[in-house]
Parts: sequence; C-alpha cells; structure tokens
Amino acid sequence: MKGTGAGPRRAELAWDDVVTRVLLASPRGFCAGVERAIETVEQALALYGAPVYVRRQIVHNRHVVRDLERRGAIFLESEEDAPEGSILVLSAHGVAPEVYENAAARRLVTIDATCPLVSKVHAEARRYALEGYTVVLIGHAEHEEVIGTYGEAPDSIRIVGTREEAEALQVADPERVAYVTQTTLSVDETGEIVAALRRRFPTLRGPRKDDICYATTSRQAAVKQLLGEVDLLLVIGSRNSSNSRRLVDVARSAGVEAHRIDDESEIDERWLDGRATVGLTSGASAPEQLVQRVCDWFEERGVAEIRPLGTAVENVFFRLPVELRRSAA
Repeated sequence: MKGTGAGPRRAELAWDDVVTRVLLASPRGFCAGVERAIETVEQALALYGAPVYVRRQIVHNRHVVRDLERRGAIFLESEEDAPEGSILVLSAHGVAPEVYENAAARRLVTIDATCPLVSKVHAEARRYALEGYTVVLIGHAEHEEVIGTYGEAPDSIRIVGTREEAEALQVADPERVAYVTQTTLSVDETGEIVAALRRRFPTLRGPRKDDICYATTSRQAAVKQLLGEVDLLLVIGSRNSSNSRRLVDVARSAGVEAHRIDDESEIDERWLDGRATVGLTSGASAPEQLVQRVCDWFEERGVAEIRPLGTAVENVFFRLPVELRRSAA
C-alpha cells in the first residue's frame, strides 16, 4: 500500500491540516465466501456467455455489482423474472427452499453461490426443526440471509434481533429451544443475546461452532486493535452491507467516531477536523481497490504515513459451486 512520495498535486483542504497518518486494519475486505460468489458469476459468464442472470445482489457492494453488470450479468429481484431456461446464479446470502422450487418450475439452470458458512446455518436450522425444537434465529429480520434461513422451517423459527426480544420471547416448550445466528452480526451483541437466552432456557442448544463467520469475527477484532490508536474510523462498505455496519457499531460502542462510506467520494472533510490518526477498514464485500482509492485521497491531501496495523493473514478457501465444476470438466 503506497503512502509516500510526491504524488499528484495536493488537493485544496477544507479541513484543518492535522491528520498525519492513516492506519489500515488487517485483515479487511473480501472474505472467501465473497470471492467465491464473485468468481462464480465471472466463471458462469466465461462458460455460458452473456447474459447470466443473478438473483439479487451477488454480494452487498454496489461497485462489485456494477462491474459484473458491465461484463454481462443481469441482476433480478426474483427468480421469477428470469427468462425460462436461462442461467440463474443465487447470491452468497442463501435463499429459502421455495426459490429452488420456483427456479425448477421455470426450467432455470441454477448455480448456487450461497456461502458454505450460510449453508451450514440452513442445515442447523433444518435439523433442530426436525427434532422438534423451537429455533431462535438471531439476526436482522429484513436481511436476505435471515429471510433465506427462516424459509427452511418457518413454522419452527422465531427471529430475535435484540437482547430485549430474547428476554421477552415466549415458546411452547422451554425445554426444547435451540438457536442459530446470522453470520454477519456483532460478536459482542450476539454474545449478550445468547447469554440472555441461556438464562431463560437453561437447556438451550446451539451450534458446536459459532455461526458468526470467521471473516466477521476477524474484521471486528482488527477494528478493536485499531481503536486505541485512532481518532476516527472509516469503514468502506455499501449501505446494505451488514458486516460493514457492524464494524461501525464496534467502534462507536468503544467511544470512537466512525462512519461508513461507499468510496472516497463520501468522505465528509468536516469529520477530519482535529483528527491526527484515521483508521481505515473495509467490509467483507468491499474490494481492495476501494481501500487504495481512499488512501490515494489522503495522500493527495498531504498525509505521508499510510500503513497497515497488524499482519493477520487469512487462508480460507471455498471451492466453486459443483454446477460450475461439472460444466468446466
């Protein structure tokens, strides 16, 4: 990541010339599930040619979506909007079983780009429901991932988004309650909700391994590492990116001012008044090129020290959907 050298002509400042350094969180940006989803659309275009239809945003980032649109992907709100017999990619967030049924009825060639970690949550919810449990789904009811998981067992699942909702929850059999979670939640807030559920339902069952994905956890931990060093945190991520919003929440909960931005054009220079060190991170759907653009923005304004804090490396990899691997073979 560059941060030294003469660079382009210094931009006219609208804020006091105080910021002296920008620290980058590590890790940040794309997770394995997002990389897999984007590559799924790219490979589908290469194998089948344009157009390839995609149900909803493949990942929650408008820059990624626009880039794929330029290559020939067409994004639809519903599988029922795809022409009969066409190629349809399902987004990384997962879908309810009825989506597969609707796609089959339209003879669509479906390629499932659901993140394997989301598929794990779907399987857990189905299993608990089949065993007769009330399944508490911790998450945000309007989020696509939660909508898809809820569709696995709507008669058995109850959605809980806050500790207060957990405290007020009523179930038919308090001895048979289990929980699963959205993968992109705040680690701390989710822990509080689970603790409240355990107090109310001592026999509560849960996943053997935390449902919150490794990338969400590691990016929140990286932000916490930054907070003792920075006066302001900027989080690159689109408005509908849950994990990006949670990174903002983590900083604000610790008393550090934080703002989510789509790219450098959304930086409000008034935020920088009186700030010496700015922290920068990006959500799991945000490409690294956006981080570079923000760094360039600061460099143009005379900030010479731009460097990562920490050296965390992620080596998680998910294979492409089986439908693509079969076609490629």
